[in-house]
Amino acid sequence: MTGYLWPPATRVVPTAAEMHTFGVELSAILHAGDLVVLSGPLGAGKTTMTRGIGDGLQVRGPVTSPTFVLARTHPSVVGGPPLVHVDAYRLGSALELDDLDIDFARSVVVVEWGSGMLDGVADSWLEVEIARPTGAAEADGDGDDVEDAELDADEPRTVTVTGYGPRWAAAAAPEPV
Repeated sequence: MTGYLWPPATRVVPTAAEMHTFGVELSAILHAGDLVVLSGPLGAGKTTMTRGIGDGLQVRGPVTSPTFVLARTHPSVVGGPPLVHVDAYRLGSALELDDLDIDFARSVVVVEWGSGMLDGVADSWLEVEIARPTGAAEADGDGDDVEDAELDADEPRTVTVTGYGPRWAAAAAPEPV
């Protein structure tokens, strides 16, 4: 695929509050018709970033994980595009994503767990990969499952943003913060 926005841009995001802020900053370059695909392990900060995007777009909230409903639409409170927040974790293909009948053209669509599901769905998108240190929350070495609080721990995440397709080929990268 040609047309990278940032070839790619990588940033370390140290806290959940800063992940939210990054989402707000990202929202400043988004408009109706844009698709953002978030990937990363459980607890990486995908929903936190989406909350920031929602706050930046000034949509009705709260923005929560749509795990059990698959997609949730948040209308704008200022006349802007709605935010459609999708959890593709249980979807098996681009066809199933397409079956959700999302209004891509008039919305900003954020898809968690959507990497590799864009065949025929979109010609442009932002891919946001969030990496968190593997096992950092399990420093005690007891081998127990990671608790929810540990998944939300303020550990640095590495975020890489890459734009694909014609929408992002001509877009200027925002100034670094």
